[in-house]
Amino acid sequence: MARIAFILLCHKDPQSIIAQANRLTAAGDYISIHFDARSGDAPYQTIRAALRENPNVTFATKRLKCGWGEWSLVQATLNAIEAAEDAFPQATHFYMVSGDCMSTKTAEYMHDFLDRQEADYIESFDFFDSDWIKTGIKSERLVYRHYFNERTHKKLFYASMDLQRKLGLEREIPSDIRVMIGSQWWCLRRETIEAILRFTRERRDVMRFFSTTWIPDETFFQTLVRHLVPEAQIHNRTLTFLMFTDYGMPVVFYNDHYDLLLSQDYLFARKISPDAHELKARLGDLYAQTGVEFQLSNEGRSLFSFLTERGRIGRRFAQRFWETENSLGRDRELLMVVCKKWHIAKRIVSLIEERTDIPCFQYLFNEQDTPLPDLGGIEKSLEKRSRHRRAWVRMLFEYHGAKRMVICLDNSGFDLIEDFTNDRAATRILEIDCSFTDDYLMGHAKRTGLAGDQTPPEALERLLPTIRSDIEHETDRIHDAGFENHERISETATPAENAAAVARFLGVDEATALEIVQTPDLFSD
Repeated sequence: MARIAFILLCHKDPQSIIAQANRLTAAGDYISIHFDARSGDAPYQTIRAALRENPNVTFATKRLKCGWGEWSLVQATLNAIEAAEDAFPQATHFYMVSGDCMSTKTAEYMHDFLDRQEADYIESFDFFDSDWIKTGIKSERLVYRHYFNERTHKKLFYASMDLQRKLGLEREIPSDIRVMIGSQWWCLRRETIEAILRFTRERRDVMRFFSTTWIPDETFFQTLVRHLVPEAQIHNRTLTFLMFTDYGMPVVFYNDHYDLLLSQDYLFARKISPDAHELKARLGDLYAQTGVEFQLSNEGRSLFSFLTERGRIGRRFAQRFWETENSLGRDRELLMVVCKKWHIAKRIVSLIEERTDIPCFQYLFNEQDTPLPDLGGIEKSLEKRSRHRRAWVRMLFEYHGAKRMVICLDNSGFDLIEDFTNDRAATRILEIDCSFTDDYLMGHAKRTGLAGDQTPPEALERLLPTIRSDIEHETDRIHDAGFENHERISETATPAENAAAVARFLGVDEATALEIVQTPDLFSD
């Protein structure tokens, strides 16, 4: 059975550290603690005294003063690993945690999880080819030597880097090393840890290199594991659930996040608020329980993104100059079918294709696999379609040699509607007004990743008013914009009323429009 040696880096709140150590070791696991030397000796001695009689607790071979982004964090981790590797020969796995982490599953579940596969769990992506680093310096982290901390000595940090750049002091990365990057929260097997410790003793050149890189806790272990372990034995993920805001700040979890955390496919969560006493108590009690079954829905990140992005009006970024100056063509007409229920819009579009010669496309800005012609690769990515929206739609016009074309848009695509209506081309909008039952909204939440099959019904019920309000907001926004040539059909309107709107939208006779709107089950789910 798996036995875990937790590697705990911490710098505050001795009482929480003591409680965490006692809780994690009560199930037969181990813990090795590094308490930051910057935090003084008194709290450290408090921790040591409280845990002195616990045989499953050890302490790092040497305490260091740690700084964010510095090599000291990696060295402190290595010191704690060395102590654990020596003190706990029965440990099968080594799991990196912080004082802000808490388990979100039982010890029984964790041991079973780790026993299922012989693998290491560590996030690692190619440093240069991936987009893991979103902002700030990138290659400069490695090719220059960093002796100052960017957070505490910003001027010296950048002056040192600029001087090295001017003097041409870029250094080579060790030739046999492929630098990787990823989260510092990993879980590694004992044999991997032993291989890393041997490597640190044998490859002093690599150690010297990493010791003057910037933020090495995101690259050192990630690189060495990929260098030492076959790829088939590595799972490119962390077992610690953490999220970041779009400002790069970690999301903090509070008392009301208990059910959410348990439903994620992770073993730990970070960061738990120091004030979330109820959450800590409940998670602490959970760890020692047996026979608990967890219903995993894993919707945490998509749900957080949905809730935090609600209410944002307008675009976060201005259009590119090539978007604003491009045009679909003055002599062309774009017909937009706008509907939240995609299956209804697709029925309408299929009927239009049957009864007219107008080229039609379904949700080309929402569905990756919607049928499209080969246009040289730009059609393969939803991101590219949206980014080059006018150029992309103009290419579809040109491909078909058409003057008129129908596309489907979701109600959430207000920026697309607004952008196309501002073009020199003529535009028309057919909005399909639908009703939304609770069952439909529940299905919508699951389809869009806001909930999973195992999400508790009570959690879904709390979410439904927010989803319904969001859909109403999208509709109101379209109506308030006052777009010209805006037609609406509804399942509550008469066939004659709907036919008149479709006739105006398509520019066809009302008999043809009536055939479309009188199709059986047109609005059914």
